[in-house]
Amino acid sequence: MPAGANQKREGEFKKLERRFQQEGRYKGREEEVAARIVNKQRAEYGETKEERAKDRQGRSPDRGLPIKDYQTLTIPQIRDRLDSLSSRDIEKIRSYEAEHKNRKGLMAFLNRRLHH
Repeated sequence: MPAGANQKREGEFKKLERRFQQEGRYKGREEEVAARIVNKQRAEYGETKEERAKDRQGRSPDRGLPIKDYQTLTIPQIRDRLDSLSSRDIEKIRSYEAEHKNRKGLMAFLNRRLHH
């Protein structure tokens, strides 16, 4: 794992690497594939130096959303924060979600909130 990865990501990396070895997937490349998966997650959740720099410079993609640090939140955490938002704010969240992670369950939930 690269320097700067937190313990949670380190654990995910080791778990993926073991699973790939047990399943016989990616023969000889288990470590590389596990690292790529975890690094992609780190970038998506703003945990890399580059993503933190973007945030400091005001270029983070979730800047301006009505939910602070949206990119780092889980679906249950996002759902908990939706009650206090207007339809317009929920639409902003839905648009951002569609362009970035596009998680089916969350998209369905946001659509239901907008159309009831």
